[in-house]
This record gives sequence, C-alpha cells and structure tokens, in this order.
Amino acid sequence: MKTLLENVRNNAPLVHFITNYVTVNDVANIMLACGGSPIMSDEISDVEDITSICNATVLNIGTLNKNTIESMIAAGKKANALGHPVILDPVGAGASKLRTKTTFELLEKVKFTVIRGNISEIKTVYSGSGSTKGVDADVADVITEDNLAETVKFAKELSKTTGAIIAITGAIDIIADQEHAFAIRNGVPMMSRITGTGCMLDGVIAGYVAANADDKLKAVAAAVAAEGLCGEIAAQKVEDEGSGTSSFRMHLIDAMSNLDGEMLKNDAKIEEL
Repeated sequence: MKTLLENVRNNAPLVHFITNYVTVNDVANIMLACGGSPIMSDEISDVEDITSICNATVLNIGTLNKNTIESMIAAGKKANALGHPVILDPVGAGASKLRTKTTFELLEKVKFTVIRGNISEIKTVYSGSGSTKGVDADVADVITEDNLAETVKFAKELSKTTGAIIAITGAIDIIADQEHAFAIRNGVPMMSRITGTGCMLDGVIAGYVAANADDKLKAVAAAVAAEGLCGEIAAQKVEDEGSGTSSFRMHLIDAMSNLDGEMLKNDAKIEEL
C-alpha cells in the first residue's frame, strides 16, 4: 500500500477527464490532492490531442449529452491506441434509456481498464438492464456480509466478460478481476451525503492505476481504501468541530492531500477474498 501511494506522488500522473460538470471542481482538487494532475476537455476537436499528452482517461456519464458521447468514444479509442488506462463510471446506468444505451455503446467501442460504480449501476452493466434511484444505488441492492460472496462472484464474471477490473463501491467496497477480489471496509456514511465522492474516486483510481501499471488490481484497491480512509479522517474532524457536510467535503480533500504511505499501510481495511 505504501509504495502504491508513493508512486502516485512521485510520478504525478496527468489524467484526462470527460466528467460530470456538477462535481468537476472537486474532481480536479482531489486529483491534485492525491498527487496527480487533472485536465478537463470534452470538445470533440480537442479530446484526442489532450488524451495523447495524458497518462490515463476517465469517462464519467453523470451529466450526459449527445456531444460528450462522441467525445468520450474518441478519447477512449485514442487512449486504447496509446495503451493508456481508461476508467468508466456508468453514472445512473439503468435510470434512463440514454444512460443505459450509452454505457453499452462505450463498452462496445472502448476497452476499459476499470469500471467503477455503485452496485445498481454495476448490476445494470452485468445484466443489460436494471433500475437505480437516480444516480444512487437502489436500497435493495446494498452490499452486506450476507450477499458478499454472491457479489464477488458476479463481479468476477463481469470482469471476465469486459476484461476490466470491477470496482463496486458502497458500504462495503468490492474490487475484482477474473481471479482475485478484495473487500474494503474503509469509509463512513457521510460520504454519501455530499455529491461527488464517486466522481472524485474515479480520478484517484486513474492516478493510482497510471502510476502502478504493473499491479493494477492492487492499485485500484489502494485508491478505494485511500478515499475511504480520508472519509474517516474527515468525519472525525466534523465531529470534533460540530460542523456539517460542507466542512466534510473540505476535510475530505485536506485528508487526501495529507495522506502518506504509512497511514495507508496501517489503516487500510483491505481483505483478500
């Protein structure tokens, strides 16, 4: 864990985002806080050049429109041609026909290194259809200790189908490829009370994967644990201050900027399954 974090700090990966404009500022700031650099571009005439100078690409469909779909496909294909990692966040897949259709169009035309979403979104990717509560996971889909083994099984199957590492985030996070899986138990409920923690995590994952190309699965697990740990630190600050969710957002980014390898090594709650 320590080396994975330090590689991000030392290599300062540049990540291209076509992402949710609701959360774009927080995404950029947490990317800087974890040790990487962000660049945002969704103009079709610009994205291939931007992708070419970056180390990884994030495609997030949170505020989807017809123009960005074309840009996402172009950027993803360019990243594939260059051998760069590409991360997909199928925000709200299953909530609308456009989101679901776009998710599968992207999966058909772009090879993804990581697919990250909540359990409802990932179930939609797995089954081809589904339902979500807007962009949040359906309460019926929550990951528990009781359904952990079943969730790991379908995550591994989806990894085999897509060739991507599957990251399912929630109360318990599942990270899986075809053969191996990790459960991560860092994080706090307050992370779901501010917008953008998932979008921010996309960037952290991209930075960790770009800086640790020789062990992508562990890099994704480290990234997820890192943000969850930062959530724990931020929640403690909020409790000590008697403040609220706006302060939590600030403290989350502060915690990421101050996180070091020893902290991650000692406090990451990662279980290999």
